[in-house]
Amino acid sequence: METTDAIILGIIQGLTEFLPVSSSGHLELGKAILGDTSVGEESMLFTVVLHFATAISTIIVFRKDLIEIFKGLFQFKWNESTQFSAKIMLSTLPAAFVGLVFEDELEQLFGGKVLFVGFMLLITAVLLWLADKAKNTNKSVSFPNAIVIGISQAIAILPGISRSGATIGTSVLLGNDKTKAARFSFLMVLPLILGKIGKDLLSGDLNLQSENTSAMGIGFVAALISGYFACKWMIALVKKSKLTYFAMYCFIVGTIAIVVGFTK
Repeated sequence: METTDAIILGIIQGLTEFLPVSSSGHLELGKAILGDTSVGEESMLFTVVLHFATAISTIIVFRKDLIEIFKGLFQFKWNESTQFSAKIMLSTLPAAFVGLVFEDELEQLFGGKVLFVGFMLLITAVLLWLADKAKNTNKSVSFPNAIVIGISQAIAILPGISRSGATIGTSVLLGNDKTKAARFSFLMVLPLILGKIGKDLLSGDLNLQSENTSAMGIGFVAALISGYFACKWMIALVKKSKLTYFAMYCFIVGTIAIVVGFTK
C-alpha cells in the first residue's frame, strides 16, 4: 500500500468512524477506488489498525468521563459510574460473540464488496432518518437498552452499516437523550477495539515486520488526528439533530455504489 493511500484511508476512517456514514463501508469504497488489492485478512487487519486509532481519539475526547468511571470501579461501589461501566460491558457482548464466531465469514466482506456496501448504506440512511424524527427525552441508557444497542453494534460490523449511526439511532429510538446516546455509543466501542487488538497481538496476526507496517503507522496517525476532530464535531451535531443530512448522504453514496457494483 502506498503512503498516500494510507493517509487518505486514515483520514476517511477518522472522519467516518464518528460521523454516522459507516467507516468500514467508506474504507471498502476507498480501497476499491484506490485499487487496493489486499486479500480479505490483510484488508481486515488494516481496518482494525485504523479503528484502534479512532479508539485512542475517543479516549482523548472522553478522558474525564473515563477517569470518573475508573474511580468508581476502584471504589468498589455500585454507583452511577460502575453502573455505566457495567452497561458498557454488557453492550459489547453481542458484537464480541459475532466477531469471534463469524470472524472468517466477516473477513470475506472486507475486500471491495462495493455492491454489498451500497445496500448497507441505504439501510443506514433509513435508520438515521427515523432517528432524527424521534423526540428527544432526558432518559439515560438502561440495562435492557444496553443489550438492544449492543445488538445494533453487532449488526454494524457489516461494512456499510454505520456503527455510530446504528448505536446512536437505536438509542434515540428507544427514547434516550441524544447527547447521552452519543456518549454511550462512542465509549461502548472501546472494549471491542482494544480486545480485538489484544487478540491479534496474542495470536500473531499483527505482524509488525510486514511490508505494510509503515503504511499502517501513517494511516494510524492520520486516523487519530482526524478522528479527534470528527468526534468533537459529531457530539455537537447530535445535539442539534442534524442526522437527516447524513441520511441523505448515505442514500446518495449507497445508490452510487449500487450502480457501480452492478456495472462492474
